[in-house]
Formats: sequence, structure tokens, C-alpha cells
Amino acid sequence: MKKLHLISNAHLDPVWQWEWEEGAAAAVSTFRAAAEFCREYDGYVFNHNEALLYKWIEEYEPSLFSEIQRLVRLGKWHIMGGWYLQPDCNMPSGESLVRQILLGRRYFKDKFGAAPTTSINFDSFGHSRGLVQIMRRAGYDSYLFMRPEHKSAGPAEDFVWVGFDGSEVHAHQLSDGYNTLLGQAHKKIERWLEKYKDDDAGRPRMMLWGVGNHGGGPSRLDLDRIGELMGSGETDIVHSTPEAYFAELRGVPDLPRHADDLNPRFVGCYTSMIRIKQKHRQLESQLFMTEKMLATAALHGRLSAYPAQELSEAFHDLMVAEFHDILPGSSIQAAEESSLRLMDHGLEIASRLKARAFFALAAGQPKAAPGEYPILVYNPHPHPVRGVFACEFMLEDQNWTEEFSMPLVYQNGKRMPSQPEKEQSALNLDWRKRVVFEAELAPASMNRFDCLIVKMQQKPQPRLAERDGAIRFGSPSLQVEINTRTGLIDEYVADNADPWRMDTDKFEPVVGRFQLMSPARSTAFSGVVEGVLPAVRVVEDGEVRTVVEALLEYGDSALVLTYLLPKKGTEIEVQARLYWNEKDKLLKLSIPTVWGEDYEYAGQTAYGVQQLPRDGTEAVAQRWTAIAETSAEGHAVTLVNDGVYGSDSGGGAFRPTLVRGAAYCAHPILDRPILPQDRFIPRIDQGERTYTFWLNAGKRESRLRAIDREALVLHERPYALSFFPAGGGNRPGPGIELDGDRLLLTAFKRAEDGTGYVLRLFEPTGEPGSAVLRIPSLGVTQEIRLGGFEIGTYRLDPADGSLREWELMEGM
Repeated sequence: MKKLHLISNAHLDPVWQWEWEEGAAAAVSTFRAAAEFCREYDGYVFNHNEALLYKWIEEYEPSLFSEIQRLVRLGKWHIMGGWYLQPDCNMPSGESLVRQILLGRRYFKDKFGAAPTTSINFDSFGHSRGLVQIMRRAGYDSYLFMRPEHKSAGPAEDFVWVGFDGSEVHAHQLSDGYNTLLGQAHKKIERWLEKYKDDDAGRPRMMLWGVGNHGGGPSRLDLDRIGELMGSGETDIVHSTPEAYFAELRGVPDLPRHADDLNPRFVGCYTSMIRIKQKHRQLESQLFMTEKMLATAALHGRLSAYPAQELSEAFHDLMVAEFHDILPGSSIQAAEESSLRLMDHGLEIASRLKARAFFALAAGQPKAAPGEYPILVYNPHPHPVRGVFACEFMLEDQNWTEEFSMPLVYQNGKRMPSQPEKEQSALNLDWRKRVVFEAELAPASMNRFDCLIVKMQQKPQPRLAERDGAIRFGSPSLQVEINTRTGLIDEYVADNADPWRMDTDKFEPVVGRFQLMSPARSTAFSGVVEGVLPAVRVVEDGEVRTVVEALLEYGDSALVLTYLLPKKGTEIEVQARLYWNEKDKLLKLSIPTVWGEDYEYAGQTAYGVQQLPRDGTEAVAQRWTAIAETSAEGHAVTLVNDGVYGSDSGGGAFRPTLVRGAAYCAHPILDRPILPQDRFIPRIDQGERTYTFWLNAGKRESRLRAIDREALVLHERPYALSFFPAGGGNRPGPGIELDGDRLLLTAFKRAEDGTGYVLRLFEPTGEPGSAVLRIPSLGVTQEIRLGGFEIGTYRLDPADGSLREWELMEGM
């Protein structure tokens, strides 16, 4: 007989058109009803995933939680998926996705003794290919998904999905949704029976049913009607689980294979609610960096207690923020505000823990000599980091004279390239200082610099100036020309009010461009009351870098672009401060090249690198994108961002998407207007938004080899603080050191069981690589070999100094 596996579920978005409290209430009522049906109907099995929902039940209705535990033991309730929740599956980093699974799996193992082998992400808006290796190493052999539901994401409904490293899982794309209307499940089954009436005997199929989106799940009416269909035809219809379906599917020979991502879908979600996306990136980076600092401090015995509970709270904030209607920006405005508040909570925890680790690792530093201002910079990375670092501090007293207090930076008595820049304070007094200096930091160590103050008659003025309509910057390795008649031209693209952008995969046509402000407008916009301020001007110029500012405008919006041009190296930092007041439009930054159509476009994804389209289709990537000539001897241009995920490419240009003016939680329904037409409707991302990009260029091979490590350092930035040490005690030695220029240390943390430490390394270029890993305090020296795009997890036992390979799920 043909066989149909019925998967009863109740898709429940914790947040969407409602806030989390309503989501928790819906979870309680849905689970209560499902438990009742599990008791009442023989053979019926209810399936549900997402640890977050179960945690709500555990807290708000503990008696129901105990009943679900009993039903799980009886096989009447199936723990499905096993993740913390259904996150967005494109924008979280690979390490974030590991934690979604790790924290979810630990919860379900501890509370229910359950370890699902099928991953579930019904509703996520597309799926990174990097998921395959993560799932396989986490103990999964199969994946159940739906989107992009408007087309076949893979070669067939059932297929073998192949990851970057060659890992494989069986995958099933739902072709008819994960929900049914109340009392209508039998009609969906009847349509299915008609659709597959000519199916081969013995070929298993799957169908999901249950009222969903706001919970609901099974109903007595549905169960009674399904019962009437069972055993009445040529198809064996059974209440089942995803694992049971995939166990039979593995007996089907010659399934097609798919070695790519499962995208795109709802391309507007790559940009909508940009504050959510940027704060998520910030929280990711700060948590992983803080973990590394805490683990190093604990390894050296510098912490009285490891702050496991505090870290757990912050990671809960990160996991929830990655939910597939929060991070993509498809929820209501109230949910946006509560999610920002949630991430701020996580960031505050990370900030306090980072300071705790920093001061612990600052022990043993010598006292400052008279007139010295110590600057301590902690490098959390296992390799040297060369870059430009900034630190602010207060002078020992206010300077009310016309003289200028010039900060000079030294390391071990050697003068370092440095310069003063405008501090964050706007107090017009020579009192607070911001010094910028160029240096190389030792790996996994506290680096000491000292600042001395020299009095000058006045603050040095920029030497670089406009000449013949341009500001021309030159260094031994970089030539930049900024046109003072135009500034940077940004492309401006037509859009609509739908935050998902369900109707297209492209944003076109270009309907306008930002133009340079007039001197009068520039002066007024800058709030200057004395003299006229040019719209393009040099604002800082010293030994380390030149800083140029440009002011542009379009419609009711304005843009302040700040270029930071280094005196050493080729990396240009571009800061954008946008004042956005446009509706149903989006803004792109266009970066052209002279390569025409003979190039490749790629971007970072979860533990991998994804080739991206070159036809104007909006694509999603993480910390960086790159445009490169196809020949091995060619060049590449890379762009690191601080939380911009959407972009497109065509005609030799690539264009990150900065902001959209869509409405909150609105999308096309039939032929109705997207929005009600009888009142004011607020739009997403109106007002001030800020961005930072780092642009670099060079030979293709070396540029693409370096970009992942550069992006990691720019996000987990070495932490600088002016601090006067007591001068006693012993300095802690370096933490983890890693030779070689390629492998990444993506995580260094205490193990979840509280004993030992976990190291995670990753090969980011797709070519096999090796490095020597050292932990000087334990006398550990070990060669690490990884295949292309391989994730390696290791357990460190300080008791005996052993370092061994370990499971991604830490022994579960």
C-alpha cells in the first residue's frame, strides 16, 4: 500500500502580529488542548518543537508540563526538531545556529530524555547551505522545511541536501503548507489522495495538519473526520512523526541531490528593521568575544566563579532575537521595540562580564609613571592583530589656556604612529582626549601602551585640502580621490509597503540618487552658525589617517558620509549616518568596478561562503561580500559591514541595501491594497540610522584568503580602556595561540557540563588547511588539520592538559 504520514502540529509564532506575552498564552492553551487529545484518541501523536515554548509551559503551567513529560514517555507526544526555536536560517552566524541547536538539545534531553534526529524549520524564510554540516555534526540526519514555498527549492520534494564540506542530510520540502483550517484537515487529505493517486506502492509521503500561526493545533472535529478516512482506501494513513517518515524515505533509491542553498524568499526581510539586524550582529559579536575573554581569565584562575547563569540569560536574549519574525523584521512595531529591549538586556550583561574579564586579565600590569596615561588593549584572537585602535581618557586637569594638549602614544618606550581626533563629547574644552594609534597586538593577551601629553600652541590643522575639485589622498599603498562637486553617489530604488517583499526577488528601477548638499544647506544641516561649511571637507588629518566628511541629500532625507583613509594599508572605513524620511522606498550604496560582466559575487554565510547571483536578484550574506575577477591572477574587492545582510550585483557593481521604508507587518492579500487607505500608517526605519563599512582591494587569492579573519576581528574588536593598574601581582600569560593565516577560532567557552573548555575552529576558504595551536599556560602544542569549510570542535581538560576532538553537541 501507499503510505501517508500525518504530522499533527500547531505552528505557533512566539512573536509576529502579537507580542510574546500573547504568544505564551497561546502556547499554554494549545498545549493543554493537545494533551487532552493525546489522552483521548488511541494512536494519535502530537508533534511540537521549540524549547522556548516548553519553557513557557514549565514556568506558567507546571502541572501541564508534567503531563507532557508523561505523554512523551508514553510515545503520545513527540518532541520534534529539538532547536531552541525556529530561527531565521540565513542571517545568524554559524556559531549562533550551533547554539540554537545546542541549547535546545540540552533542554529537551534534560527535561524529556528526547534527542530528535529530524531538524524542523517550517516557516523560516530560506536556508543557508551551511546548515547541513551543522545539523549533521549535531546528530541530525534529515531536515523538514517549506520555504521558498513559491518554487521548488531543491530538485524535488524529497532530496539529499549536500553541505559545503560534503556532509549530507535527507530533506523534504512541504508543498502544501504546515497548517489546516479548523475542521478542514480531512479535505487536505482528500486533495492529497487525489494528487498522489498514481504514486508508486510503498512510496512514503508526508502531510502536516493542525491549526497554526497563532497556535491551535488539532481539534476533535478534525480527529474524528481523519479517523473516518483511515483504513477506508488504498493508502495507509497513520498518525506519525518526521523521524518515522524519513526512516522509510531512506529506503527510496536514487533521490536527487542538491549542493546549494535554499533561497531566496521574502528578500525584503534581508533589510527590514535594520536596527534589529545591527543590534543582533552586535550582540552575537559581543557574546562570543566575552566568552573568549572569560574562558581565558578562568583558565588562568583569575575568576572567583565562572558566570554561567549570566551568560545563559544573555544567550537566551540572542536566541529569541533570531526568531524568524523578529530578525527578518516582519513583526509589528511593538514587537520591534520589545526585541530591541531584549537585545539591550543581553548587551548589558555582556558589557558587565567583559569588564569583569578585562580587569582580571589586566592584573600584574606595572604602575604608570608620572605623566603617563596607560592604555590597555586586550586582543581576544589567537593571532596577532594589526590595526588602528582608539581610546578616550580624561586629562588630570582641565586646560583653560589656548594651548592644545597633544597625546603621543608609546609602547615599551617606542613612539607609535598616533593622532588626536574629536572625542565623543561636544564640550569645547581641552580636557577629554581621544587618541588614535596604529599598532600590532600580541595574540590572546593584554597589550600595554602609554600616552604622554605634549603642550602645543594650537591643535594641528589638516594639511590635506581640496584642489581642482577633488581631495586627493595618497599613501605608499593607496590612492583615493574624492570629488568635491558630487561626493559619493548612492543609488535610490523603488519599493513598496510590504516588509517581506513577497512579490519580487529584485528591487528596481532606480528612481533617484543622493546629491551633494549646497554650501548653504550643508552649513544649516551641520548646525554651524559662524561662516560657511563646504559639503565635502577634511575634518581630521594626522600620522594614522585622514578623515573626510561629505553631506548629501535626497527628498526629505540626508546622508553624512565619513571616509577614514589610512596612511598605512589599503582598508578604507566608510561611516554613513543616514536621516531617512522616505516611504515605500529603499536605499542602496553602489560600489562599481570596471570588470563588466566577467566577475563573481560571493558572500559569507553560516560556516561557509555562498556564490551570489549577478542579475540584480537580492541576495543575503553575513559579515562580508566580495566581487572578484574570475581569473586566478585577478583582483577582488571586499566589503565588511556592521549588520547589513541584503545586497545585489550586476554590471560589475555590488550594492548593499541600507534601509527600507516599508510598513509594519503588511503584505499583499488578493487584489486588496497592501495597507488600509483611511488613516496614517507608520513606516519602518524612519529617522536616524548609522552604518560602518570596511572596503579593501587586492589580489584575488590573498584578498579572499584574508577576508574571514578580517571580518571576525572587525566584529570582535580588541577592547581598549585607559586604566591605571595597581602594579602588583603576576601578569596572566597568553590564552590560545594559533599559527597560520587562515583557520578561525569561532568559539572558546566553558563546556556546558561545567567541566573543561570547548574550542571551535573553522576553515573558511574551502581548501584544506592546518595550524599549530598552543596554550602556553598548559604546555599544549597540537597541530590542527581541517578540510575545506570544516568545523572542528575540541575539548580542553585543564587538569591534565589534554586537547581532543569532541562532538559539536558536547557529548550529547
